[in-house]
Amino acid sequence: MAKGKDSKPVKDCRSCRLRAVCGDSMTSWFFFFVGIVATVAMRVIEPLRTVNPLWGKVSWYVGVWGFVLFFVYKYRVLKGRSRIIKESRLKEKLAHGSRLADEDNGLLLEIVCSEDNWKERVNFLVIFGVSVLALIYAILTDLGTIGL
Repeated sequence: MAKGKDSKPVKDCRSCRLRAVCGDSMTSWFFFFVGIVATVAMRVIEPLRTVNPLWGKVSWYVGVWGFVLFFVYKYRVLKGRSRIIKESRLKEKLAHGSRLADEDNGLLLEIVCSEDNWKERVNFLVIFGVSVLALIYAILTDLGTIGL
């Protein structure tokens, strides 16, 4: 167990209830890659369609199914986090300025840890980067089509 700044033990990820969200579980890695693949698949539909319409269609299905799986996972994670917060009445305790028990502090640490998720930041960067590339491709293709 790691030590906090006041030398009290702090839970590490192995004992965190939200480890599947922010930790390096196989589930979180799987859905990280599903999100990346879905993002790329949705952004390459048009270029693939110009090569072969069938590949464009395959890319569309891969992207849509990937997003369905990814967002079902994200929904379940958020629902689980919400359930933990409600069951512990953490929101009410914080709103009323109540002194938090060690268990509440541990729970709050787990929630903050789950929000500091580097894989989610990378996923957003990939979505942004691939979207910019798709827009540039589309603009250049459209400019060529209309003769500019």
